[in-house]
Amino acid sequence: MIHALLVAAVSAVPAPPEARIAPKVTIEHGITRVDPYAWMRDRDNPEVISHLNAENQYADVMTAHLAPLREQLYEEFLGRLVEDDESVPWVGEDGWTYWSVTEKGKDYPILMRRLNDTEQVVLDENVLAAGHDFLNVTNVAVSPNGAIVAWLQDTSGAEHATLTIKNIASGEQVDEVIDEVAAFDLAWLNNNTLFYTRFDHANRPDRVYRHTLGTKSSEDVLVVKEPDERFWINVKRLTDGAGVIIGMGSSLTSEVRFVSASDPSGDLVSILPRVDGIEYDVDHHGNRFVVRINDEGDNFRLVEVADDAMGTVGREIVPHDADVYLTGVSAFEDAIVLSERRGGYTALEFMNPETLGRRHIPLPEQVSTVHVSGDNEVFNPKTVRISYMSPVTPTQTVDVDIDDLEWHVRKQREVPGWDASKYAVTRVMIPARDGTPVPVSIVHLADTKLDGSSPMLLYGYGSYGASMDPYFSTTRPSLIDRGVVYAVAHVRGGGEMGRYWYDTGKFHDKPNTFTDFIDVAEGLIDQGWVDPDRIAIEGGSAGGLLVGAVLNTRPDLWRVANASVPFVDVVNTMLDPTIPLTVGEYEEWGNPSDPAFYKTMLSYSPYDNVGPKPYPAILVTAGLNDPRVQYWEPTKWVAKLRDHTTSSPTTAPIIQRTNMGAGHGGASGRYGRYREIAWEVAFLLDQLGIQLERPEG
Repeated sequence: MIHALLVAAVSAVPAPPEARIAPKVTIEHGITRVDPYAWMRDRDNPEVISHLNAENQYADVMTAHLAPLREQLYEEFLGRLVEDDESVPWVGEDGWTYWSVTEKGKDYPILMRRLNDTEQVVLDENVLAAGHDFLNVTNVAVSPNGAIVAWLQDTSGAEHATLTIKNIASGEQVDEVIDEVAAFDLAWLNNNTLFYTRFDHANRPDRVYRHTLGTKSSEDVLVVKEPDERFWINVKRLTDGAGVIIGMGSSLTSEVRFVSASDPSGDLVSILPRVDGIEYDVDHHGNRFVVRINDEGDNFRLVEVADDAMGTVGREIVPHDADVYLTGVSAFEDAIVLSERRGGYTALEFMNPETLGRRHIPLPEQVSTVHVSGDNEVFNPKTVRISYMSPVTPTQTVDVDIDDLEWHVRKQREVPGWDASKYAVTRVMIPARDGTPVPVSIVHLADTKLDGSSPMLLYGYGSYGASMDPYFSTTRPSLIDRGVVYAVAHVRGGGEMGRYWYDTGKFHDKPNTFTDFIDVAEGLIDQGWVDPDRIAIEGGSAGGLLVGAVLNTRPDLWRVANASVPFVDVVNTMLDPTIPLTVGEYEEWGNPSDPAFYKTMLSYSPYDNVGPKPYPAILVTAGLNDPRVQYWEPTKWVAKLRDHTTSSPTTAPIIQRTNMGAGHGGASGRYGRYREIAWEVAFLLDQLGIQLERPEG
């Protein structure tokens, strides 16, 4: 098959794989829909796997001429990578000093630790990866006394993990491996008691189990089960060691329960009761919980709940502020750190736990991202570790002194050859059609002229209240160095401008996400940022929905699109509660059993709105084991796009590339992921007509 396609490619553009049409007719709310490719959902059907393999072969043939460019890009990426590297050490709760090591030629990190003159390997992921095409270690948890390490590893990408426990000093396995664990959370309550979660039939973590060292997994105790299919469950150890908290949350409602370290088998206690439409999360300090809650405003406030008065809101610590979105709280003995969004940017404040006085942390750049690091494992530190970056500042590991806020940069990621002076970062506000200003972050060469001659890659997401904050990328310069302007449209549906930004881009207001993106593109054209004939667009997962929607409504505006694991078959997926995650998504998109929500979804669902029009070049990626966006969504969409496009496959090819051994995040391992990015970037550059050789200087 591959040989035949290669031969055909010499003389002509080969025909894409032919997908069998088997119309499935459904009627909902009096509306008839026809799905020609519903059969692709059956992954056990050999025809499905054959079709996916044929798509991959077609993609290889159609992009064979890009092999030199892909290799060049890959080498550029590696050239910005320090392959032998170490993280900044941190102190664990057990008093050991930990750090992570990466070695040249190895895909995965090695977790190390040291105490006095003793040095130990805690976990070498390269050893775990042997014999597997895919590996993702999703959680590593060391017991409070430092003797035992437990970890979760996923070897398929489907997010179903195995839990393994070993003695760090001896390297010997402790207890049997526990299979079918949700690949997210682990929490030690004490030195002998470990909590983990499991999935239900829809890939929703709905149960927490308690494992006692020295016992069989069959004896593990079900601590709590969440029956509401909208809710996910998680478990976390409190930094002060008071116990474990179990969170149960949907998109709109949450509840947190507490297990005391002094009573492992005791009853769970709700910190505050579950109230429909109210969200909260907690940390613990002294004899109280500090609780971030939206009971008096969408941007949340901070209150306390006393240990001996759980279930009742106590003193207000930080009032609701309509201009400041309180996004998180981290409690330490001498500081409570508030994570915030101000004017669309991330920010941190340190608050005195007793006086409640607050001090804002000044940042070196406005267009940047700052957050509290996960390395803060000690409750009574002198400094709090944070992570800082911007599009032109490689990631910095910073320790901030609690007393005087002095900023200690412990390490800035080394990027060989990086010269920040070559680049510039600009933030502009583009008015949407309803007058709402939409922020846009732009990274470009410092000498870029606003004369409408530059190609652009425009990225968007706009769902779940997730913010696309400015970050540093070691692969992005390969685009920008070739003259591409990189822009992120912070469209509604995200959380950049506060909670209202999310609320005005979901449910019946979801179309705002798509029209904001289009309006941003046209605004950037008007300002001279971009050549209107050379705009590439990109988005993944729910961002792939955005890409699919704007391809249908304004196919003329884009030269090429990259849709990664795109959520494009919205109506069919949301109508089927047996598909993983569907029920929980009702609070994002609406429940299509309601005729009004059904009609809104149908109005923008990319798969349902494909029509006869000149679509641009499109690259679609998928993962066979993806539990979040099932492989058949992009596969059906590609087949339907090819059925309807009026563009030539020579000038506007539509290709699909499916990773047959991975899930939502694509390849595992740093080298494999670089290969995938090089593949995608090469396709975009080719379609934009960019010179293949990287400019010097």
